[in-house]
Amino acid sequence: MQRGGKSRGKAAAAGGGKQKASNGERFLKKIERTGGEAVSRLTRRRKVYEAIHTLHQEKGYEIASLCTLSGIPRCSYYKWLHREESASEKENTLLLEEIIRLYSEVKGIYGYRRMTLNVNSRLKRNYNHKRIYRLMKSVHMQAVIRRKKKHYVMSEPRITAENVLNRAFTANRPNEKWLTDVTEFKLINGKKAYLSAILDLHDKSIVAYALGRSNNNQLVFDTFDRAVRANPSAHPLFHSDRGYQYTNRQFKAKLDGIHATQSMSRPGRCIDNGPMEGFWGILKSEMYYLQQFHTFEELKKAIDEYMDFYNTRRLQAKLKALAPLAYRNQTLVA
Repeated sequence: MQRGGKSRGKAAAAGGGKQKASNGERFLKKIERTGGEAVSRLTRRRKVYEAIHTLHQEKGYEIASLCTLSGIPRCSYYKWLHREESASEKENTLLLEEIIRLYSEVKGIYGYRRMTLNVNSRLKRNYNHKRIYRLMKSVHMQAVIRRKKKHYVMSEPRITAENVLNRAFTANRPNEKWLTDVTEFKLINGKKAYLSAILDLHDKSIVAYALGRSNNNQLVFDTFDRAVRANPSAHPLFHSDRGYQYTNRQFKAKLDGIHATQSMSRPGRCIDNGPMEGFWGILKSEMYYLQQFHTFEELKKAIDEYMDFYNTRRLQAKLKALAPLAYRNQTLVA
């Protein structure tokens, strides 16, 4: 009777061991497959070592069983466990800490390319984007996903202008070419808000913006007036879509008042105003879609903070890894 009890106990233990081994085996095989052929043999071996260590620490699986399942000698595992980190590994640890810190600061809006720009700027280094990508991937870190923009058919406007800009989205000096548009935001309480902004093609800075509860002429006029007050000597090529605010006679008079040249996108061709549309996508994916806004005041505060961040701290590769205003000021003093 006693022997039978022992036998059943051994069988139960064996069954539990098999279940643990089965779970561990599946996890190890998953780790070994990580990266496919693009991952070196040494990298796969390191991942297996890390998996063994994790399973032992968190699940209590026996190291001997895990090593047997993975086909790795125990001595090799212990040699790896007690090794001294190489200079490269130590640097990666510190680098990953900086990446995690920055990722948290910007609320997860940076992908590996923009992360590379910012890390290199902060640390005064020149890390390759592939290295940053690998480190971000190792902790399952990725940027927020930008949503697709809806497109609408525009009605026939009153006053139109030719597409003078003609998708020449570069400028040699500040205030040479301005783009503008209005975008919509929805609040939790069901109400809407509208943001009008003007972007300078030279440095991609936001020259002026205004947030309102209605998408009306005054919103666009206020934005334009702020841009002119900040840049009184500007006589830009001024490009917009064919929204009714921009075809308004009063607005045309404002443009004529500063000797600006008016340019408009062709009907249904939002790509003619591509950089402006692109900015809306950036702002919404990096700020608006990450939060819920119950009131107009909450949204305004968030937009004010984001505009400051975008103009002064959001580095851009095409601006020599500078933020828009830094690049703008650099040009103005040259």
